[in-house]
Amino acid sequence: MQVNQSDSTPAMARLAALVGEWTQEVDITGAPAGRTVFEWMLGGSFLRQRNEIPQPEFPDSVLIIAADPGGETYTQHYFDSRGVARIYKMTFGEGKWTLLRDAQDFTPLDFPQRFTGTFQDDSTINGAWELSQDGVTWKRDFSLSFKKIG
Repeated sequence: MQVNQSDSTPAMARLAALVGEWTQEVDITGAPAGRTVFEWMLGGSFLRQRNEIPQPEFPDSVLIIAADPGGETYTQHYFDSRGVARIYKMTFGEGKWTLLRDAQDFTPLDFPQRFTGTFQDDSTINGAWELSQDGVTWKRDFSLSFKKIG
């Protein structure tokens, strides 16, 4: 169900640029193009992200995004078809989307992870996931791009 921006909080309304259907491409050999859909839920209080990649080795996922108290940052709750669940700190604004997991939540933290995506225009986000073994030095894991199709 689509919800008008005016029905959501100002913090959630900032995420309106994500709402819709996107293709996603990763730079991993053999990875087919995937599909991502962002949609409002519960009256615009949350934003749901669904990712599907048509190959068993790549997990499908559902993510729920909520504004943090104060409305400047967000929390993203991640769940995938492998049974993995994670919580990421998220920022969004000025053409940049970041996700960070650098502390153990209700699941073990095997390694810190972060994603940085940059809007190239209203319909393209180019970014990359990185990981760290020591929490200081970051190494690119894989690039990820989104192109809006609806």
